[in-house]
Amino acid sequence: MNIAYWLISPKSERQYEKKQYNFWRENIDLETTQPEVQPQIESQSEEMNDWKRFALEILETIILAVVLYFGINAISARVRVDGFSMLPTLQNGEYVLVSRLAYKLDIPQRGDIIVFGLPVDQKQDLIKRVIGLPGETVNIQENKVMINGVPLEEPYIAQAPLYSGEWIVADDQLFVLGDNRNDSKDSHQWGLLPMENIIGKALLIYWPPPDWKLINHTDEVFATQ
Repeated sequence: MNIAYWLISPKSERQYEKKQYNFWRENIDLETTQPEVQPQIESQSEEMNDWKRFALEILETIILAVVLYFGINAISARVRVDGFSMLPTLQNGEYVLVSRLAYKLDIPQRGDIIVFGLPVDQKQDLIKRVIGLPGETVNIQENKVMINGVPLEEPYIAQAPLYSGEWIVADDQLFVLGDNRNDSKDSHQWGLLPMENIIGKALLIYWPPPDWKLINHTDEVFATQ
């Protein structure tokens, strides 16, 4: 029995070791192959997260652009000068930035250059200079503009007016004229401007770049009689 045991035992031991070897080999193979799947899943997850972040950034940019657009339009306007009625102050084709807030806490002053809706056609916007204020009488005669009988000194006009007339400015209204007096459709043709038609005050010329400048709202000086 002892001799048989020692003859058989080494073989059984080798079989046992072989089984152990195969068992550990299979486990090692599993351990080495499983991590290859995991990075692929993580990579797909990270790629999906990158797309989500990208889409979120695009959405945030669009929302910000919309808010800025409506915010800027709420406080300002951009208008193009069409025609020659404001020469030499404003040139045809120039673009002007207009403040919509200028008269929320203040009232127009003589000399202000304003943008407004034409009383006889609200779809048409004009840009002119404020000349007559509420309660004043504007009289134009002998190539002179007079306020309550006192002539104005106007160094900014292209040419003295060749027309004449008299207008009494009512409350909540203005008398406006173009600086190019004899080539301007303004209050001397269509009458007084209701203040509710005012869009805003012209601030600066922003296009074309060579013409960029702040607009000088020259206060009319009463001429010495």
